[in-house]
Amino acid sequence: MPADGLITISSSHGPKDTMDRLTAQVKAKGATVFAHIDHAAGAEAAGLPLRPTDLLIFGNAKGGTPLMQAVQTIGIDLPLKVLVWQDAAGTTWLSYNDPAWLARRHGLPAGSDATVNALSGMLKAVTTAAAAP
Repeated sequence: MPADGLITISSSHGPKDTMDRLTAQVKAKGATVFAHIDHAAGAEAAGLPLRPTDLLIFGNAKGGTPLMQAVQTIGIDLPLKVLVWQDAAGTTWLSYNDPAWLARRHGLPAGSDATVNALSGMLKAVTTAAAAP
């Protein structure tokens, strides 16, 4: 069962190539990459198995700040995040929180629609490009 508010698409590439492509796409859109968290490496360091699971955290103050000015609690979900992960069958996936779902979660006012739509479009563009053959 898919998680509420989560968008997931399959990638035509392995996890490392998908993350590299995603990072390049995010930077090309002018966003700042704040962190890359390799959950599998952390698990390995703790002696635990985990298939490739990498989180990219990125954003742009011009996009996120107006939303936090409207409702500060959305700051718990910003900056944006995309998870690149591999399932048991070897398929690579990209997952991210739907900005429209985040807007509903935090009760953003209708005046935030343009910003939310812009974030949705950017996330769709960077993940689709990263996943494309």
